Amino acid sequence: MKKNKQTEIQVKLPFNKVVKRHWMLLLMLLPAVIYVLVFSYMPMTGIIMAFKRYQRAGGIYFSPWNGLNNFKALMIQGKLGMVTRNTLLYNIAFIFLGVVFEMGSAILLNEIVSKLFKKVAQSFMFLPYFISWVVAGAIMYNIFNYEKGIFNTVMAAIGASPVDLYNTPHLWPFVLIFLKLWKQTGYGSVVYLAAITGLDQEMFEAASIDGATEWQKIRYLTIPSLVPTMMIMVLLAIGNIFRGDFGLFYQTVKSSALLQPATDVIDTYVFRLLIDSSDYGVSAAAGLYQSVLCFITITVCNGIVKKIQPDYSLY
Repeated sequence: MKKNKQTEIQVKLPFNKVVKRHWMLLLMLLPAVIYVLVFSYMPMTGIIMAFKRYQRAGGIYFSPWNGLNNFKALMIQGKLGMVTRNTLLYNIAFIFLGVVFEMGSAILLNEIVSKLFKKVAQSFMFLPYFISWVVAGAIMYNIFNYEKGIFNTVMAAIGASPVDLYNTPHLWPFVLIFLKLWKQTGYGSVVYLAAITGLDQEMFEAASIDGATEWQKIRYLTIPSLVPTMMIMVLLAIGNIFRGDFGLFYQTVKSSALLQPATDVIDTYVFRLLIDSSDYGVSAAAGLYQSVLCFITITVCNGIVKKIQPDYSLY
């Protein structure tokens, strides 16, 4: 018996017929398209300001061209290497420790039997995410102020030496890493917790029947199953590896010149350039430098991941 094979012929419709047939769906899509064009694509034309000598009368588009002089001025100031190094090292620590703490918190929350305790614990972990860096910086200052801070008041009461945190640069990397983890762990653990709840429970039941302990199930089942989610989260974070959390580095450190070698990142550096000198061209050059570094980094890392494990790559 011969089986009749039906082949589907896909005919590509002209654009005007597609619009006529699906005009209602396209109309629903129009607000999102306009939003992306206005707030994501149109601002990209401002990149040309990095190559211009900005004048208020001419604006962004009619100011005279300046070539690469803005980038030369950026290099001459001598701080670009320092802030680039700080931004990179801080973000590497944030990404690595963030994965450990977020995934670990999600696994621990999943192992909690009491639903009430689990909800309360997750709520307390999630709460810091809603506290602004302005408030966090004010709380820190009131705790660690050298003269009237709570911490130093307690230290003086027990006869210990006070800690002058705001004049001790080498302590700030640990402080900033702790604050970042305190704020992002609860929010980041939600993604991993959702991934855990979506895992096939039959493999855990089979492991229990085979005599596997809870730690063995976490080590050999849960963690390997979370690797795809972890890789996507890491790649997304690497895309912003040269972008610092402005609120963290500015609101907690303020404008202390003594702490800048240990806490200054590209974002705060660009902000001070704009405020102190009002040189929009040099600030735009620094922003373009930052964006190019981010683009190169995510492209290289995604390419490496694509060669090793294509399923984990972003594109």
